[in-house]
Amino acid sequence: MRTRHRPAARSRAAVLVAVAVVALAGCSAGGGAGTASGDDVPDQGYVSGDGSVTQWEPGDRQGPVEVAGTDFAGAPVDVADWRGEVVVLNTWYAQCPPCREEAPDLVAVAEDYADQGVHVLGINGVDDAGAAESFQETFDVPYPSIDDREKQAVAALQGVVPIQATPTTVVLDREGHVAARVVGLVEGSTLRALVDEVLAEDEP
Repeated sequence: MRTRHRPAARSRAAVLVAVAVVALAGCSAGGGAGTASGDDVPDQGYVSGDGSVTQWEPGDRQGPVEVAGTDFAGAPVDVADWRGEVVVLNTWYAQCPPCREEAPDLVAVAEDYADQGVHVLGINGVDDAGAAESFQETFDVPYPSIDDREKQAVAALQGVVPIQATPTTVVLDREGHVAARVVGLVEGSTLRALVDEVLAEDEP
C-alpha cells in the first residue's frame, strides 16, 4: 500500500494554513467526514479531506466492492454489471465546494475514457432528486449517481475501504477490487494517472 501526503507543517502559521486548506478540500455531509485512524491515514490529527492518495498493489486489494442502488432518474445501477472494466466511484453532494470544483475533471475523465470501458458512478447521500439533478445539469454530468440517502452504498464501501470525507474518489480494478482512493478533492491529472495505471494492468 502506498500513501502520499502533503508535507507536514513545521510552524503554527503553517498548521493554520493546512487546516484551512483541509476545510476547503473536504466537506462533511451530515457527519460524513471523520478523523483519520492511525492505521489508515497516519500522521494526521485533523478532519480528513486533504487530497491524500492511497494505492494498493493487486495482491493487497480488498473487495470486490458490491455497490448497487437507484439513480436520481429512477434507474437501477449495480457496479457488478461492470465487472471486467475499470470503475471510478465518487461521493458528492451539491453544496460541497470541492465537489463542485472537481466536477469538471470527473466529467472529462468519464468522457475521455468511455471508449476504454471506464465507468464513473456518483454516490450522493444528502440531496433530494431536485438538487442532485440541478447539479448534474449545471456540470453536464454524463454518468449516473446513486441516491444514497439511506446510506446503503456508503455502508457497502465502508466494509472495504474507509470513506472519511466528502468528496472521496475510489478506483476499482477490473475485478471490482479497490485499487486506489483519494480522500478529498481529486485533481484531474491525479485521477487520470490512477486510472491509467489500472488500465495498464493485465486483463483477468
